[in-house]
Amino acid sequence: MSLLPDPNPKPNPGPSGRNLLLVQRPRDDDDDEEQFKPLEWGLIRRLFTYASPIRRKLIALSVLTVIRAAQLPALPWLVSATIGLISKGTITREEDAWLWLGVGAYALLALSTDFLFHFRQRFALEVGETVVNRLRTEIFEKVQRQPMSFFHRVKLGRIISRVTSDVESLRTGIQDVLFVTAIQLGQMVFTAVIMAICDWVLFLVVVAMAPIIWSINQRFRMRLSQLTRASQESFSRVTATLAESVNGIRVTQGFVRQDTNAGLFRSLLADHSRYNIALAQTSARLLPLLELNSQFFIAILLLLGGWRTFHGYMDVSDLIQFFFLANLFFSPIQVIGNQYNQALVAMAGAERVFRLIDTKPDWTDAPDATDLPDPRPQAGPPAAAPAPSAGPAPPGVWGAKVEFKQVTFGYMPDRPVLHDVSFTARPGQSIALVGHTGSGKSSIINLVSKFYLPNAGEILIDGREIRTLTSLSLHRQMGMVQQQNFLFSGTILDNIRMSRPGATDDEVREAAARLDCLDVLEALPRGLATEVGERGSGLSVGQRQLVCFTRALLADPRILILDEATSSIDALTEARLQKALQTLLVGRTSFVVAHRLSTIRSADLVLVLDQGRVVERGTHAELVSLGGHYAALYEQFVQVDDPGSAR
Repeated sequence: MSLLPDPNPKPNPGPSGRNLLLVQRPRDDDDDEEQFKPLEWGLIRRLFTYASPIRRKLIALSVLTVIRAAQLPALPWLVSATIGLISKGTITREEDAWLWLGVGAYALLALSTDFLFHFRQRFALEVGETVVNRLRTEIFEKVQRQPMSFFHRVKLGRIISRVTSDVESLRTGIQDVLFVTAIQLGQMVFTAVIMAICDWVLFLVVVAMAPIIWSINQRFRMRLSQLTRASQESFSRVTATLAESVNGIRVTQGFVRQDTNAGLFRSLLADHSRYNIALAQTSARLLPLLELNSQFFIAILLLLGGWRTFHGYMDVSDLIQFFFLANLFFSPIQVIGNQYNQALVAMAGAERVFRLIDTKPDWTDAPDATDLPDPRPQAGPPAAAPAPSAGPAPPGVWGAKVEFKQVTFGYMPDRPVLHDVSFTARPGQSIALVGHTGSGKSSIINLVSKFYLPNAGEILIDGREIRTLTSLSLHRQMGMVQQQNFLFSGTILDNIRMSRPGATDDEVREAAARLDCLDVLEALPRGLATEVGERGSGLSVGQRQLVCFTRALLADPRILILDEATSSIDALTEARLQKALQTLLVGRTSFVVAHRLSTIRSADLVLVLDQGRVVERGTHAELVSLGGHYAALYEQFVQVDDPGSAR
């Protein structure tokens, strides 16, 4: 029976006898991953580059590993030599001294072995922790710098899986698998040398075992590699589904999908369990085979050694010593077999982690890109420089000029969502974007923000093509409030300060006061020190939106983007906020996506979009008088938003 995912999935029985058909998942980067890879030394070497801060401890660990590999065979060798001395029956005074010397040497060697074992374990843990810590830091930094298209393509659960389970498997691989395997292999090598010195004839029997062990390993290696990677991939799907289910819990409960989703999740778990069981079954066949071969060869050694002892080719004490060494030689085989399974898990994790780290962004700033000049008074874009004043804008206009010239754009190049869009937003102007869902309003905002780059045409900021500007300098001069407001865990004050970490408490309060919402925020149980909870769950939707407004305006942006920003605010709060916005938008270039009439009426330019094209443009009064597309939309707005209003 094949253990790979069925390309034609059949319905799975769900709860209450219902049949649930698993929806075929979309392809992503992991689907192209090669599933049959051996252990790669290149990945192992790359892992240890992350241990460079503790290079000396890594070298000391390597030395201790070699010493321990030599100490382990030395202990049974001393025991066998002492037993061989006792087996002679009569011990002379000189031999008696050697006996006590052997016992003393064994005691000292045992103590030193345990002493060095402490440091080997300690250094291994430190190396593993250092590598894991630096890997997780690099993953986080790389993911933070990916463009928005990356997050549309890669599921959140997969990213979490890389940072958690995959990196944790690497910790196990470094701390346990690598050094334990090195010690076991070293033990076999040192033991083999002693065995060859003791009796080369019996040693040849041991050497004859190598081809058999190699063939067994080859037989199971590919199967174990395949099942290990399949198990890791199935667990990634489980993690991705879990993260998606938690984020969408309101939809799940709202549409009574608990039982259905539970059935789908059980199907994913069943797949993961199936791979794990198959992996365990394969390992359960490999390890007994290795153990059986070890016992078989010991039986051969017993027969051949007995024959050689009986015919005087070797002493009984030599045979006893050789059997001590033979047991020491064969005992690591089962340990190495177990470690090999763990090594495959760690290798699969390393491949997936480095695959994420090495993912190249769909686009980056051009090498010759330069910062966008900032004309704001006392502006300080760099993090270490003083932040711009949160006070009222001085006389004059310092908003940016934004020009779209025949811009065509699609999230997928072969499926454009904007077609030949051209317009100019002059400094200080407010641009309203109007249109049905899917008309391209959010796409224009994404392009202005340089979250995406156009497929054709040009976008100019203050006369400079957006590709020639660094993203950081542009974003430092922007403020954004979205309909899906997002707050981080912490206090209201912490969330507002995200736009200007150096802002004082008074500056934050001043910004909220100018938005006419300070009284609303201070009325909360702990005022601005109120904890917002995860994703802002401790606040109402309207309160979260006010925090986002204050956060955006505290940055004193030149370009302000409001994407359905007032849709979550009640009419009374919006009336207060609109009055404050009229003052604060003066001098700034703003792009407003809104269905509220109050915002649209006050815009300097209204762009009406339909299927990715600008079909009408002008002021509110001009477009209403035309009686065209905008007028029809306006009639709908009037009926829903402002009944009784006249043109």
